[in-house]
Amino acid sequence: AKYDSIVNAATGNVYGVGVELAQGKEGMKVIASDVEPTGPAARGGLQPNNVFVEVDGMRFDDGRATPDDVAVVVRGPEGSRVGVVVEREGKTVDFILTREPIKITSVRSYVGEKSGVSGKVGVVRIKNFSGTTAETVKAELESLKKKGAQNFVLDLRGNPGGLLPGGVDTASLFLEANKPVVFVVDKKGVVDAQSTLVDGIDLDSPLVLLVDKNTASAAEVMTAALKENQRATLAGEQTFGKGIVQTIRQLEGGEDGGVAVTIARYETPEHHDINKQGIPVDVKASVDCGKEDALTCLPKEAFRKL
Repeated sequence: AKYDSIVNAATGNVYGVGVELAQGKEGMKVIASDVEPTGPAARGGLQPNNVFVEVDGMRFDDGRATPDDVAVVVRGPEGSRVGVVVEREGKTVDFILTREPIKITSVRSYVGEKSGVSGKVGVVRIKNFSGTTAETVKAELESLKKKGAQNFVLDLRGNPGGLLPGGVDTASLFLEANKPVVFVVDKKGVVDAQSTLVDGIDLDSPLVLLVDKNTASAAEVMTAALKENQRATLAGEQTFGKGIVQTIRQLEGGEDGGVAVTIARYETPEHHDINKQGIPVDVKASVDCGKEDALTCLPKEAFRKL
């Protein structure tokens, strides 16, 4: 189930209902942590934080189900129907949804205001990194500035990483030329030093990164680059601590599984190895606010000028 989920997410070949799954905080329950705004689930009325009870007759309320277990059953052939039963505020709700190709929106933005902070705040939520993330974030920043945003938050909660170049290129948007971003060290000890090539598009606006214990890998590369180059304030809770570069190799003789192979490790601009350590935050803050309400988590002190 895990292998199928990784491959589908990486290739984009997903026929589903447009819901992101996560392990609930109370007990081993699988919840809808996010719902794609234009997907079948949203159109049908499924909401974030709904608890999955049953999918196509298969029960998932025994306390042993994982998000990958549920995902495999939710996905299926394009145009086919799937029955979903969720729990919401103590009541069960039934849905019949039609599976569609799902275009996962990995970057979203919105403008808000924060008491005690001068000017509007533009929030960019990055769910994971791909080869196009930096260009998308750049476009969102330009849009937010047109809407009057003078301060910015990058919401990286739950971001497991993705493609390393996506994290490197996104960090570069906020850094001057010739700043170190990451050092990738292969198994032979050969170091690939990756630095910014040109000035980014925003070098001065107050910038806050909101992270949690599930912020990992390429998201940590970006986080460390902006923190250690004194470009951003880090708020939330200590990050996950995945400082290795892995590739997924399919097992020989079939499509039934794969193995994660570590091919390198990375070090931060200050040469810290954060694997199994994580990155400590500058400002401790709640990480439990809504996915579209990051400003509720952040104290005004996080928006200090560096």
